[in-house]
Amino acid sequence: MASRSSLTDRGQPPAKATALYARASATFDAKLAQTQALLRQAAALGADAVTQASSLGAEDVVITHLINALQLDIPIFVLETGALHTETLALLERTQAGSRAPVTPYRPETGAVMHFIRSHGQDAMYRSMALRKSCCGIRKLEPLARALAGKSAWITGLRREQSGARADMPLIDLSEVAADGVDGADGADSAAGTAGAAGAGGHRGSAGLTKFIPLAHWTWGDLWHYIATHGVDYNPLHDRFYPSIGCAPCTRAISLGEDLRSGRWWWEQESAKECGLHAKPDTPTVTRQKALP
Repeated sequence: MASRSSLTDRGQPPAKATALYARASATFDAKLAQTQALLRQAAALGADAVTQASSLGAEDVVITHLINALQLDIPIFVLETGALHTETLALLERTQAGSRAPVTPYRPETGAVMHFIRSHGQDAMYRSMALRKSCCGIRKLEPLARALAGKSAWITGLRREQSGARADMPLIDLSEVAADGVDGADGADSAAGTAGAAGAGGHRGSAGLTKFIPLAHWTWGDLWHYIATHGVDYNPLHDRFYPSIGCAPCTRAISLGEDLRSGRWWWEQESAKECGLHAKPDTPTVTRQKALP
């Protein structure tokens, strides 16, 4: 990862992410073929059964591009939390306008957001992990439950390289997700309905949705090679050293040598970088504090 200061101290604008990071691995073509096969497998479940969860990050714009390029009937949803960067909202509009597959934003309940802010303040997430997870629950997990209602499978842009907690992910997983609300700090009750055997390198966990993770084995360089090769539209925050982009108050740029997700909830322990959408029960909890914004 290039240093921010090394590219900006001379008064020059930062280089494009495509120029900085596009480095395909030796096995990229095989990975791409496997990813395409996984997406076709997901699409075979039917448009009413499967959906892509997109954060509009680099991983997700690649998946959306593949869904459209392969002309797959897979609808897409975005959790529009009410706290996204203006750059992310602009990309959402462009994606909705240019995507063959429908792209639907899911927003939190206004009353729940306002009650949280009145009770705890705008900056509550910086005071404790419990409050931060409560905010994520209102802004992400409850809308996620609505987006996944009636589905038997979903597609995510997780990658093994992103963090130690994700290092052993299969390409297909049976994952617990919210059915009707948030259950505790790590996520939710299982969603109703399950898909068939995971197969193809997947494994069964507890009852829940089948989670397709078609980019699990891709590197950061693979992603940007694909984006550069196909001219995929992406969030300009990536050009400003934001490899992982979430809500604006909880995301910052990173520096040379930092973990790809270290810009998320950076005041918490480095290894605890989950909002609850993909956290496992043994996800570490905060043990020391970093400087607040």
